Amino acid sequence: MNELACQVLYEDNHLLLINKPPGLAVMTGTGTSQSVHRWAAGYLKAKYKKPGKVYVGIVHRLDKPTSGILVLARTSKAAKRLAQQFRSETVEKVYWAIVEGIFPGAQGALQHWLYRNDCARTVQASAQAVPGSRLAILHYRRCGIGRGLSWLELRPQTGRRHQIRAQLAHRGYPIYGDIKYGAKHSFAGAIALHAHSLSILHPVTGQLLTFSAEPPHSWQRFAYLGIRLGR
Repeated sequence: MNELACQVLYEDNHLLLINKPPGLAVMTGTGTSQSVHRWAAGYLKAKYKKPGKVYVGIVHRLDKPTSGILVLARTSKAAKRLAQQFRSETVEKVYWAIVEGIFPGAQGALQHWLYRNDCARTVQASAQAVPGSRLAILHYRRCGIGRGLSWLELRPQTGRRHQIRAQLAHRGYPIYGDIKYGAKHSFAGAIALHAHSLSILHPVTGQLLTFSAEPPHSWQRFAYLGIRLGR
């Protein structure tokens, strides 16, 4: 994965918003030499000719195989205030997903209790609360169907780890390419889950900001579902 595939959507003295490509981790970890954090630090250092280390605050994350909008903080004050917005679940997030199967119903909500399966390194969904579980609510709208797939617009009311992936898989409609959660089709190391739009309050001015990002070109294979790439 080429780190330079990151697309800058917006930046000011406090924020940096990017469109993250699939396959790029947010943070560098074991066996991962490339990351959004590393790319952003290098981008800011080169553009503004900053000496020494460059501050990049990670206030939320996207899974490595997921693409879409990611907000980064350029100051510690902005990071603290943005992190609080995400913790309080006041950030409005809209995802697009292509799922295997014809998803029933035009719109509605999924409600499950999520818990970690450490052995499988996944998150499991249950209709009932179990020890260690947390409530997850996901609103959906079906935007297109065809050839055994469905295009969904998703608005998570809660922000749980792997929430969208686990809830859709539990209903029997795993995300296209998400082999880890039971999908039958691969998708070149990615999954067909894209953080399409995001609304936040600017951490300094308080202004409501809304951003959107187009899905990767690999989504062109789903054009028959009604998806349009580009403006």
